Amino acid sequence: MIISASRRTDLPAFYSDWFFERLRAGFADVRNPINPRRVSRVSLLPEDTDLFVFWTKNPAPMLKRLNEMESPFYFQFTLTPYGRELEPGLPDKETLAETFRVLGKKIGKERLVWRYDPIVLGGQYNLQYHEQAFHALCHDVGVYTCRCIISFLDIYRRNRKAMQQYSGVAEEYRILAAKLSVIARQYGLPLYTCSEEIDLSECGISHSACIDPVLVTKLIGKKINFSKDKSQRASCGCMQSVDIGAYHSCLHGCHYCYANGTEERVRRNSKLHDPSSTMLVGSLTENDILRIRK
Repeated sequence: MIISASRRTDLPAFYSDWFFERLRAGFADVRNPINPRRVSRVSLLPEDTDLFVFWTKNPAPMLKRLNEMESPFYFQFTLTPYGRELEPGLPDKETLAETFRVLGKKIGKERLVWRYDPIVLGGQYNLQYHEQAFHALCHDVGVYTCRCIISFLDIYRRNRKAMQQYSGVAEEYRILAAKLSVIARQYGLPLYTCSEEIDLSECGISHSACIDPVLVTKLIGKKINFSKDKSQRASCGCMQSVDIGAYHSCLHGCHYCYANGTEERVRRNSKLHDPSSTMLVGSLTENDILRIRK
């Protein structure tokens, strides 16, 4: 089983104490986001977990505890060039770049994937801005990662009001992709897209996946049976994984985020978090229907 930690929230940034408590206990309880009464108990034991995938914009709270990991793992580190008008809760970019470098040195570049994602176009964030910013970030962190994954802004119900002005068009994306590809090659950095239908092969950019069978096989040292993750979008090529996070609980407050609702809901859920609970937000109740996840 592959454990995703987590697409739903920034678990390394805000909930690492809970994660390591669950790791010691050997399991985590996960509430179904569609049917909240249903709870899955997910094993985190080394014999049951082939790999952990951490998704984060700030893994600093986890850096000193990675020696507690027994199962293989890798990080998806999102590092973008935006200011606080889009990412109000993040540390400054110089601090994040340094964290990226420290993590890369600690775990090795083969276990660190850089996500330049999402790409937004509008206002000050035009083609020239991205070209310069991507070049600067490649210079700062390019040698510490095995690949870079890009994707373009998707408009959802939750981010439509804040992000409609930043939605680009396909031709702009192609122009920018070609420029980014040239820069990435200068640094010997493979560049891929994730969950994108647009074909950028003429730019030297291939479709890939965040939980990529090729990368996973390399990291765990053996082939495993896998299927496409049907819970993701049709254009997503990720392997199936089990997510142990919870929506509406990330405190970064990024305006383009698909995983958070209102600020009030996020604050309420963060207050319900207990590092000693079996689940990330709240706890088991007598009305819950608990099943063991195979």
